[in-house]
Amino acid sequence: MKPGLPTAMERPHFIGIGGAGMSGIAKILAQRGAQVAGSDSRDSETAQALRAHGATVHIGHAAGHLATDATCVVVSSAIRADNPELARAAELGIPVVHRSDALASVMDGLRPIAVAGTHGKTTTTSMLAVALGALGLDPSYAIGGDLDAPGSNAHHGEGDVFVAEADESDRSFHKYTPQVAIILNAELDHHANYASMDEIYESFETFVGKIVPGGTLVVAHGQEGAAEIAGRVSGNPDLTVKTYGEDEGADVRIRKVTPRGLTSEVAVVMDGREIVFTVSVPGRHYAHNAVAALTAGAALGIPAEDLAAALGKYTGVKRRLQLKGEAAGVQVIDSYAHHPTEMTADLEAIRGAAGDSRILVVFQPHLFSRTQELGKEMGQALALADASVVLDIYPAREDPIPGVTSELIISAARTAGADVAAEHDKAAVADVIAGMAKPGDLVLTMGAGDVTDLGPQILARLSS
Repeated sequence: MKPGLPTAMERPHFIGIGGAGMSGIAKILAQRGAQVAGSDSRDSETAQALRAHGATVHIGHAAGHLATDATCVVVSSAIRADNPELARAAELGIPVVHRSDALASVMDGLRPIAVAGTHGKTTTTSMLAVALGALGLDPSYAIGGDLDAPGSNAHHGEGDVFVAEADESDRSFHKYTPQVAIILNAELDHHANYASMDEIYESFETFVGKIVPGGTLVVAHGQEGAAEIAGRVSGNPDLTVKTYGEDEGADVRIRKVTPRGLTSEVAVVMDGREIVFTVSVPGRHYAHNAVAALTAGAALGIPAEDLAAALGKYTGVKRRLQLKGEAAGVQVIDSYAHHPTEMTADLEAIRGAAGDSRILVVFQPHLFSRTQELGKEMGQALALADASVVLDIYPAREDPIPGVTSELIISAARTAGADVAAEHDKAAVADVIAGMAKPGDLVLTMGAGDVTDLGPQILARLSS
């Protein structure tokens, strides 16, 4: 099946084309024959991968980068109003399209599965994409992380299924009309856009209301936020709700998760029969993600036993407990975790797989607003490590908030009994870790910013 190319997307220009969400849409459009162009603040492997698909990628932001015959300008919520290309678009009268509208347009005419909620969207979306591909269904997909190589976060497939990571952070997931939606959980996060849990619940209700009549909502059982959403939408006669979890009341019950080193064996009871399969990443959190994927695929009519076996083909996604390498007897693993729940889940997963090995963490807080609201909980999560180094806050799209620094996390971590130190010079981290690490240790670089760049540096320093 080959969906048509929307007229507005024939010659799109992406501001911030190298970003995880933006690059995926750009790649799909390029694969469909669009003349894709865009700009990003720095060159990257992702930008190079887009060029390989025929896209024009400018480095830096300047009005002259925007072609006068562009059919639209695509932006995300991270693009500031004073961006020169955005200003030029206004001068030329070129329509400005939000990333979510662009993604919705490429999903049109297919059977979408949209994955939303905290935490594990990227992992769950990736598991579905890999499993469906292993079954020969060739799905299209757009994921917030690379599967196995730069630019592998998206694909235009010949099949009729589209798997999409649905971002609730800025309410952009309201633009999608999925046949199946997954809600992993709902917690208070994205403090710049949501003032309370009630606002978050209302936002998820709106998302669920977009599911096509006769569609299915897959939702975690036993999670407070997810249970609240399920209760709010339970009276919809055009919606089938399927729950998954470890409690007896779940429609798809996780009977057992058995650790097998850096993998897990998962046993579930589904429609009265037991299905056992392997998940190639450690930890209960990732086992739950896999069962969410299994439940959603079954809702599309895919045989559950076939899908369970195919889920074993998933070997991870970049930055989700990704082994970067080993040097001097020390393994270095990269984690995208930046919310306390994610941090705790990843540290518990690694603790379960590490045995007697020490766990050393290099943590980079992400966003001033998140640190202001959750800094104490981040510090408490770091107490699960044997020792931690905490960097300065990665600002991303935010301006500093007076009084909000990494010291909030460090103080809370020490109160919780953690061995933690501040490091303001990112360039010094490799030397610091090399001085701390001993053979058998595990080092986690953790956070949603550029802390991921430190993994290769630490390995190189350990090797020397």
